[in-house]
Amino acid sequence: MSDTRYGQPPVTALEPRPYQNVSGVLGSRLFAWLIDLVALFFLGTLVVVLLVVLGIVTFGATWLLIPIATVATALGYAALTIGGPRQSTWGMRVAGLKVETADGGRPDGLAAAVHALLFYVAAGTFVLWLCDVACGFARSDRRMIHDLLTGLVVVRA
Repeated sequence: MSDTRYGQPPVTALEPRPYQNVSGVLGSRLFAWLIDLVALFFLGTLVVVLLVVLGIVTFGATWLLIPIATVATALGYAALTIGGPRQSTWGMRVAGLKVETADGGRPDGLAAAVHALLFYVAAGTFVLWLCDVACGFARSDRRMIHDLLTGLVVVRA
């Protein structure tokens, strides 16, 4: 056989991963989350008030959308802010954090929305939230379970 491919190594080295500063991000993430909860409270209140007013005009038909709209507000907030050019929510900007993909790239809106959905599911269940935070403490890159599932990492901006 004269195939020259067998003379080369079977696996080539990947490019070196960019340095990602993750020092002290867990505490900053908690602080950022509290700021984001306040921002989401005001955004959610605005959406609910608009749907209530619109419900008066539509004889209550849009009131059925209130639960869906509150979830969509939280996911849309994450998709637009984390998936945007600054790669961080308003709370993350205050805390000096941003979100990157594991290889140092910029996350898209869908990955940011799924990341937020998984986080809110974990935060809504105390045991899952404890496992999520424990994973962050156990790993050297401070990635939580929802970070690992979406391929994202929170780093210092």
